[in-house]
Amino acid sequence: MGRIVAGRVAAGRRGVAAAGRTVELERWTARDRQRAGRQRRNRVFALVVLIMSAVLVAIDVSRASDAERNAAHAGGQVPGERASAAGSTATTSIAPADESAPAVPSAPVVAQYGPGSFAFAPGQGPVVGQSGGVQRYRVAVENGVGVAPEAFAAAVDAILADPRGWTAGGDLRLQRVPGGAAAAFTIYLATPATSEEMCRDEFMETAQYTNCRLSDGRVVINLARWLTAIPGYGAPLEVYQAYVINHEVGHQFRQWHELCPGPGQPAPVMQQQTLGLQGCVANGWPYLDGVRYRGPAASQ
Repeated sequence: MGRIVAGRVAAGRRGVAAAGRTVELERWTARDRQRAGRQRRNRVFALVVLIMSAVLVAIDVSRASDAERNAAHAGGQVPGERASAAGSTATTSIAPADESAPAVPSAPVVAQYGPGSFAFAPGQGPVVGQSGGVQRYRVAVENGVGVAPEAFAAAVDAILADPRGWTAGGDLRLQRVPGGAAAAFTIYLATPATSEEMCRDEFMETAQYTNCRLSDGRVVINLARWLTAIPGYGAPLEVYQAYVINHEVGHQFRQWHELCPGPGQPAPVMQQQTLGLQGCVANGWPYLDGVRYRGPAASQ
């Protein structure tokens, strides 16, 4: 009887111990759940704080960039231009202009396309040249290209009247007449696209770059060449302008292409100088020192 009671007491103790461990386990499990919950909440809170911080930084950067651009525009600076020193983030300032320094001329704006219609220079010029038959010519400029017909005509008149020009041979005189008058030839100043179309009337391809003369008396000058010459020409624009008028008008007077006679020598006016000087130096005139200056004949 005593053993049974003792057994029951021992079993009771084991049950109480097991029940205690179960309660303790449940307590630890509750604590773990609470701890895990707190950790999740902390992580979420930290993530929210991080996102909000990033948003605030982006807003500050955007505001700073806007302020910088506004300040740059107000001060004449280029937006986003930075100082070259390492680590510097300040915008560079533009030094005040040196009023004593000569102004650098800006490149002319050349229209590539035009309407294909022309305005003729009005009025009539004097007869130039000492003797020979008179050939009359007209001058026209494509509309809307920024060059006045009167200005272009004045430049052409001066070139053709120069004592180094075609009248120096003594067998030719020239006179400019207005658009409605009869003329042996007409000098057109045309945009690259229009000049290309005109030259194609006789199957000449200019690639919107070169000039041409047509058999019906149209002398076509490419606006871009007239305003900018060619790269590396090595002479003032006025020399190229004299060359291009005398070269194309020379074709009207039945002059054909010539070659450079030798390195360092003047290029003949009938050399295709627009395509390169081939070792010669730039020259815009058919007569030098009163003598017709020529080069070897080019194969046509």
